[in-house]
Amino acid sequence: MHSKEDRITQLTAHFVLLLLTMAALLPFVLLIAASFTDNTVAIAEGYRFFPSKYSTEAYSYILREWGTIGRAYGVTILVTVAGTAVSLLISSMLAYTLAQKGLPGRGILTFLVVFTMLFNGGIVSSYFIYSNVFHIKNTIAALIIPNLLMNAFNLILIRNYFVNNIPPALMEAARIDGAGEFTIFGKIVIPLSLPILATVGLMSAIAYWNDWTNGLYFLNDKDGSHLYSIQNVLNRMNENINFLANNSSTTGGMLDASALPSTTVRMAIAVVGILPILAAYPFFQKYFVKGITVGSVKE
Repeated sequence: MHSKEDRITQLTAHFVLLLLTMAALLPFVLLIAASFTDNTVAIAEGYRFFPSKYSTEAYSYILREWGTIGRAYGVTILVTVAGTAVSLLISSMLAYTLAQKGLPGRGILTFLVVFTMLFNGGIVSSYFIYSNVFHIKNTIAALIIPNLLMNAFNLILIRNYFVNNIPPALMEAARIDGAGEFTIFGKIVIPLSLPILATVGLMSAIAYWNDWTNGLYFLNDKDGSHLYSIQNVLNRMNENINFLANNSSTTGGMLDASALPSTTVRMAIAVVGILPILAAYPFFQKYFVKGITVGSVKE
């Protein structure tokens, strides 16, 4: 039997968690409601959970302009899948290397990784290196490489998970049996590390999906507009609603910008943009808490 104080504490905790859950969910509900609001009503009355007049005009416009928006959606999916996969591969391989206690220079390498969490070269120098040395401007690599090399926080999470959850005796036994480091990494370490890999993969995927700064820095309207992600399209619309009209695949740029559902179409594109992440999250949720908790433990 629980005491009265325990029941009060439990009810209070549930009430606080309920408030936090509502604070997280209500903005999404308002976003969806706003996307189905008539544009003139949204301008006159603002966004409401129960608008006085509903409309699917914003979604109809997205379907008409799918040549532009659909291409941006495809670019976003490609960048997210490729960037997350390569990022996980690089981070897990380096984390496995840093987890080897007998590695010469391990302390120096770890210091260099941690140092990047505190300091970086800044936007100007990074832009110069990527544009003039790697020549990624107006290429698909511009949306992948800047976020790829390298997230030190994710790397440390994976490294700590390897150190605290992969028994050294298991790897030593594999070495005695003649297994090489790549065999140990691929057949022992990776299968035992799904929680942290799923956690880091989800965080990387969200970062790639929501990224718009790389497109802003490295893609221009003339040569790189065909590589805009869905976030870049939404950002352009926030700056100038004429962007989609000028790149219309169905009207040849002859669409009257004043006729666009400028307010609600932003909401509709935002809804379209977040749906894949919302759909994928439940499949990773069971790994997320365990991966964060165990991966953050200090060696």
